[in-house]
Amino acid sequence: MGNYKRLFYRHTAIIMYDTPISLQECCVDFICDNLAALCDVQTSETTHDKFVFKDSEVCFHTDLSEQLLVTLGEKGKLNDESLALFDSENTTLRRVSIHDSQLSLKGLRVLKGHRISELEITGLKGVTVNDVISCLGEWTLSNLRMLNVSNNTFLNNAKFCVVVALSKLRSLHSLNVSYTEFNKHGLEIIAEDLPSLESLDISSTPISDISPLKKCKDRLKSLCMYNLQLPSSDETASILCELSHLRHLDVSGDALGQSFITVHPAQFQISAFLERTAANPHLRSLDISGREEVSEQILRDYLESHKPMRFLGLSLTKACEYAMFTPESIEHNSEIIVTGEGTLEQIMEALRRYVSRAVYVQKTLFKLFGFSSGLTEPREDIIKLVLPGMKNHPRQLGVQMAATACLYNLTKGELGPKLHPSCLLQVVGLTLDAMENFPNHQQLQKNALLTLCSDRILQDISFDRFRCAKLVVECLCSFDDSSMNRMSVAICSILAAKISTDQTSTLGSKPRYMRKLLQLVKGRMETRIIDITLKFTLSALWNLTDESPPTCGVFLSEQGLELFMNMLQALEEVDNDNRVQVETKILGLLNNIAEVKTLRPELMREDFIMVVKRLLHTKHIDVSYFAAGIVAHLASDGEEAWRGIAGMQRADILEELSEVVMEWEQPQGEMVAYRSFSPFFPLLDCFDTPSVQLWAVWAIQHVCSKNGDRYCPLLQEEGGVDKIHRLMTSYPADTNLSQISASILDKLNRHVRSR
Repeated sequence: MGNYKRLFYRHTAIIMYDTPISLQECCVDFICDNLAALCDVQTSETTHDKFVFKDSEVCFHTDLSEQLLVTLGEKGKLNDESLALFDSENTTLRRVSIHDSQLSLKGLRVLKGHRISELEITGLKGVTVNDVISCLGEWTLSNLRMLNVSNNTFLNNAKFCVVVALSKLRSLHSLNVSYTEFNKHGLEIIAEDLPSLESLDISSTPISDISPLKKCKDRLKSLCMYNLQLPSSDETASILCELSHLRHLDVSGDALGQSFITVHPAQFQISAFLERTAANPHLRSLDISGREEVSEQILRDYLESHKPMRFLGLSLTKACEYAMFTPESIEHNSEIIVTGEGTLEQIMEALRRYVSRAVYVQKTLFKLFGFSSGLTEPREDIIKLVLPGMKNHPRQLGVQMAATACLYNLTKGELGPKLHPSCLLQVVGLTLDAMENFPNHQQLQKNALLTLCSDRILQDISFDRFRCAKLVVECLCSFDDSSMNRMSVAICSILAAKISTDQTSTLGSKPRYMRKLLQLVKGRMETRIIDITLKFTLSALWNLTDESPPTCGVFLSEQGLELFMNMLQALEEVDNDNRVQVETKILGLLNNIAEVKTLRPELMREDFIMVVKRLLHTKHIDVSYFAAGIVAHLASDGEEAWRGIAGMQRADILEELSEVVMEWEQPQGEMVAYRSFSPFFPLLDCFDTPSVQLWAVWAIQHVCSKNGDRYCPLLQEEGGVDKIHRLMTSYPADTNLSQISASILDKLNRHVRSR
């Protein structure tokens, strides 16, 4: 029972501030997290089951309705049932944003009752773009200004690409059909039928001929064509140059596979476009990332002739390293934002703009790792750019490898304590996701452990510690790497003291986990090595067995007692400081086992009792304290349980127990920490064995003296005050038991008065 002092150095607290979330955000979070309490489920034979608010008069204004919809999606709670809450009688939607949710055509029909001006609905499965449009009301069809259907499908049941429904949206100003089957025929339809179209994103579609865009040349202001396979350099360049009203143009690519033969013998060459310096005079934003190399002179001439230019995408190209794009150069134009890998500023901008592009995120993070390795000041701004790319590509090993390495650089050492808890919480969450998604990748697991093995994170951040502990123990069992072993047991030793006893039992009662921990101990014993890994492993075992009978049982069944007995014998040859630390941890764990009544017979062995008796008389109170606890618990079962111990009388060792306890002086600091006082209460009731009661009240007095704010209220809450009072009144006032009991009650009274 109990754990030892903190295992990491505690950093000085640093005051930090973060903008608190609004009351409206709190309310929306509460609604999303308590749908079952706030709603009824309405069943129907003709339609799907749906949520309805219990209060039928609920009415959400537009901003609140839209925020509730987004938050449900972010929490993974948006489905047909919950989408039904957005009935037009209770809510008002103008801007609808739905991403990667499990929705059907039946659920989406609720949109028909709203007057929607902006619609983002991406990543749907089993629902086509035409289905989505069929769920819109007449007002929306006539007035919708923005539509984003990226990463959806236009294919009907016959696997034909059907885009004709888009022609109904005559007021559309902005259309995003990226990552869909949208083709040249669709391009012809929208160029002809959408007279107000100004912004178009056809990235990663099968389009290879953009000639229909000529019909939009007098109105198109923004065109994104990332990763299009465009043939015939001159023809493509000529069409782009005709789009004289363009403000933004993205012709970037992934820069992959360029050494292989493709279906197009002549690929679009960006130089052919850039050499036409008189074209597109209004262009303010140009992205040529991932394209073939362009000479410095061509870029210089193009920028010189396009003074309004404010953004230039050069990621995945050598061009970003040209002198004119580095702050040190006299040619540098600070008004132009550049993406690339040449400077930290370019890297940050790339992470900001290319979150959805896995190749870009991976390569940019790889470059960031070099820039971040020598940071001496916290850069929360950079962390907040790493996290979205990491979150967006959870199954991309390259992204996760680079991201976990960067997060370690950005949070390690003295940087961690200077970062806000909310930022570190996100770091931990995504790091655990990476561990979960790639359990067999050693280097990624190692990156994650490096980040998690932080006092700031483990002690101060409120995250899912049980999930973390499970993943870390799995990692420990999967790899045989000394540094990973050290970090794993260090993390487990701390987390085991912070999770519930049910959770420690779940972890510790798995024989596979216990065997691995005991194997680490055995390896150190056989080589006579006492290092930090051994100490952390013993602390982890100590904390896992704390008030956890199942874990204690597995420890015994896996021959843990035999191993620890051998360890205690081997320690007689070890230098003093290391010996005391290890003996304390071993006896602390064995004390946990002695607390379990059904397991105490396993400890009633003459060789074990002799070792404990020897350590009872050590001058080191840390060791003596736990040896005394073991004796007290074993003796509490009465004379009958002691009969099997030859050559040692129970009365004799109880007398020694009393003498040792009364010789102790209170140590300077808190020697031990307890989850609860429940293991002490059976000892306090042993009125036929005052020596057992004496150890229990001394222990209670110790923790209440050293940490009254925690233990005084705990003793009261658990009903310990009555037991202490009964002790005090059951013995003469001049006895040690009565005096210590009175001292505890006095501390409790003073604590109550001081509050």
